[in-house]
Amino acid sequence: MKYTCINRTGVAVSAVGLGCVTFGREIDQDTSFRLLDYAMEKGVNLLDTAESYGGGQSKALREHEFAISDTREVSTEQSSSEKIIGRWLKARNVRDQVVICTKVRTKGGGGTVEDITRSLQSSLERLGVDCVDVFMMHTPDTSVPIDEILSELNTCMDKGMTRMLGASNFTAAQMKAALAASGARGWPCMKVVEPPYNLIVRDAEEQLFPLCLEQNIAAFIYSPLCQGLLSGKYTRNTTDIPRGSRFDIKPALGPRYFTDRNFRIIDKLRQQAAVMGVPMVRLAVAWAMTHPSVTSTLIGARTLQHIDNGLEALAMALDPDVRAEMSTWH
Repeated sequence: MKYTCINRTGVAVSAVGLGCVTFGREIDQDTSFRLLDYAMEKGVNLLDTAESYGGGQSKALREHEFAISDTREVSTEQSSSEKIIGRWLKARNVRDQVVICTKVRTKGGGGTVEDITRSLQSSLERLGVDCVDVFMMHTPDTSVPIDEILSELNTCMDKGMTRMLGASNFTAAQMKAALAASGARGWPCMKVVEPPYNLIVRDAEEQLFPLCLEQNIAAFIYSPLCQGLLSGKYTRNTTDIPRGSRFDIKPALGPRYFTDRNFRIIDKLRQQAAVMGVPMVRLAVAWAMTHPSVTSTLIGARTLQHIDNGLEALAMALDPDVRAEMSTWH
């Protein structure tokens, strides 16, 4: 396993991280424990979670957006991901062997910035730890001045509730604004950014990744298979969605991703993988993780094989010329 030390923190993270969004939503606690055990055995030390990752939140969101009241999750426990990780940490006594990243969503103007600290405290209780390694804003909140958000995040740092700060789904401009505001006030700057990145969603390449290299910011990328789309298991028939899959659990994703352009890329990926004699998923993940700005690639797993896919992609020597050719697909 390859490890990279995050800028001036002493925290080293594995090149493959475990995305824990599936815990309690698509897989039950016993399966989650097996995945956590296996990942640690293979050298994966980065666990990525969030207060909003839970079967209960997933079901409530589907009811709100689509008026669908059936249960497609393995549990309806709120914040099940953090709770399952907390139970695993207690059972295995391995807190000092893992790097924990969790996230908070601000209330979009419906709450106060103090909710950030209260939310982190709740996350710590669910995880059963005194401090997380990385605490992130889950999404930008343009209704609240960035100075106010950063002030509260700095409070979390001062209280020893987190070792470093980060941001998920921020643009380069939003990261620059946050860095400038922190620098002007002498506050700790965000050291990690977490964008989606894959053959289909490549927005990070233009400005965010160059900023990461310039400012020595670690990039934890998620969705290297684009919500599973690049696995090849979906077809252009939008009524034929595998039960329990990501697009079944979250129907809102379908219209966004089921496009002619995306399926053209999937077809090219399938052809290239056949030429190379490797699985589509391995090639897709290898392409994403070999960008020079990527520090760790988060694998949202439901099975041990999903973890193996990430490990095999890391071990794969992807020819730079092949990667460059794949980067022209559209």
